Amino acid sequence: MASLICGSIAFDTIMSFEGRFKEQILPDQLHILNVAFLVPHMRREFGGCAGNIGYNLKLLGGEPLVMASVGVDASSYFDQMAKFQISTEFVQEIADAFTAQAMITTDRDNNQITAFHPGAMDSSHLNDALQAIQQKKSSTNPIRLGIVAPDGRQGMIMHAKQFTEAAIPFIFDPGQGLPMFDGKELEVFIEQASYIAVNDYEGEMLAIRTGLSLKTIAQRVQALIVTKGSQGADVYVNGEVLQIPAVPVANPVDPTGCGDALRSGLLFGIENGLDWPTTGRLGSLMGAIKIASQGPQNHTPSLPEIQTAFKLAFGYSFQ
Repeated sequence: MASLICGSIAFDTIMSFEGRFKEQILPDQLHILNVAFLVPHMRREFGGCAGNIGYNLKLLGGEPLVMASVGVDASSYFDQMAKFQISTEFVQEIADAFTAQAMITTDRDNNQITAFHPGAMDSSHLNDALQAIQQKKSSTNPIRLGIVAPDGRQGMIMHAKQFTEAAIPFIFDPGQGLPMFDGKELEVFIEQASYIAVNDYEGEMLAIRTGLSLKTIAQRVQALIVTKGSQGADVYVNGEVLQIPAVPVANPVDPTGCGDALRSGLLFGIENGLDWPTTGRLGSLMGAIKIASQGPQNHTPSLPEIQTAFKLAFGYSFQ
């Protein structure tokens, strides 16, 4: 089966600040904040949540169908997707826009400050998930699962509604798009979704905005996944909380895209009927593999290498 991955495609301009943000930003001077960071190292990477999730799911042997909007400058991104045999069938080019751009500065402690230009992403509502599901219904790879990842506001609302209308289970992954929605809108997403994936900060914000505890939110979906960086993740499922360990990384290089890599493991696990301890651990491993490489889409482990790494980390096989 195929997973329809609704979200952003973006170019990431990643800069490395050799100091620490906390040493440069004075808490009592935030009202007149005016800082500049010397970033001697800079590179441009392929990114965006949908692009990153699709890339990692392909590494796992999945069949990702990326649904996103790009601008007139996206030819190199199309080449990247073709190189890894990722379908661009549902990637729409917007003639009068640039592809979304993220400008990310990372400090010595792996903290990040990001500026984001949405560009073509704001046209994501022009992509019809329901039409894509119908189009693939009679194919050898019908869409049976989806994810609504950070994207244009109206696009996220529409795609969640379309998955619901088509009775396709999906992961709601609000990410950095969460502040765009008020409590009532977030409650609608919760009611529509089968699964929710957030980091611990986003989980706290989701709880505050909806007035619902994480346990209450978990009762309304099949599973709630809360990632905690180097502390692993918690999976709220069947009335209990499973603690998923992080996979140790000897030399962490770049956290950009780790959450997306983790979500590819969740999609793969759900697609293949894996239990939640295994699904969570696979997500944890994919995040660890990613953090050892620069950029969101430069790690290239083969599926046998991923399988071996999983067995070494957890003592059993996921396939």
